[in-house]
Amino acid sequence: MPRAEVAGSYQELSEDVERVSENPAEERGGEMGVHEDASSVILPAVFLVYQTISDFREKLKHPVMSVSYKEVSLYDAPGIAFYPGKAQLLSCKHHYYDHIPPLVNPGQQGKIECSTWRINYTDPFTNQTMKYALVVQGPRDVKKKELVFLQFHLNETDQDFSAIDYLLFSSFQEFINSPEKAEFMKDCESSYSSWKFSGGFRTWVKMSLVKTKEEDGSETVEFKQETSVVNYIDQRTKPRSDQLFFVVFEWKDPFIQTVQDIITANPWNMIALLCGIFLALFKAADFAKLSVKWMIKIRKRHLKRRSQAMNHIS
Repeated sequence: MPRAEVAGSYQELSEDVERVSENPAEERGGEMGVHEDASSVILPAVFLVYQTISDFREKLKHPVMSVSYKEVSLYDAPGIAFYPGKAQLLSCKHHYYDHIPPLVNPGQQGKIECSTWRINYTDPFTNQTMKYALVVQGPRDVKKKELVFLQFHLNETDQDFSAIDYLLFSSFQEFINSPEKAEFMKDCESSYSSWKFSGGFRTWVKMSLVKTKEEDGSETVEFKQETSVVNYIDQRTKPRSDQLFFVVFEWKDPFIQTVQDIITANPWNMIALLCGIFLALFKAADFAKLSVKWMIKIRKRHLKRRSQAMNHIS
């Protein structure tokens, strides 16, 4: 039985020796395989560098939006530009704490207790049509819930339904101080959105202010509004052919919303990321180098032991 075991081991070692003697390139191939294993260790770290740089470039293209809120007690009174057409302003008054007393003579000329300005200018989009705008100073004191209540009437219209266009711009005082008010209104019409309110309703407009800071440091202002509409019950004794318009403007809340784009990636972040990545790459390469040396050493030891075994058997 022991001789059979020796014979078996001798046969296995003989086959190994024959394979080595017949295929000496196999040993070199083994070393090449070791180097291939080392490169496979380094490749994931190289891909990590490429992926991180690609992510960094995408962050530069897509900044994160930052929104902050600033509470104020007084707003800079906005300008409200109406385009009434054939409609006429009957009354305008500032009220406080949401208290609007009932109209004594609806449809009749009342008091105009608002700062108003009438101006004509050419349409900024056609440069041919003349436009007539009635500019009114909007509410200012948000703590006292200041609001502006206006009443218009229209005797006749050639449209299926009656509506008055209006737009909001950031500062009535800037309009008053402007030496070229026609040009000022043309710029406002080009920059701000316009809305409508219809006849036969009480339209309540609650405004909010949004400031956007651009990359060049400039600041743009726009208005957001929430509108609620209530049907007006006309209780005038005699039927009238004219149509009445009622509109209220009020600040929604005392918070000015500021929007700013923030780029989450910057050159310092890039340098820090690359330093970390290259450190990881260096460690991976160093680990691969040590792994190659270790595997070569193990393989040499294995070949040495096999050669000693062959010599002992022979």
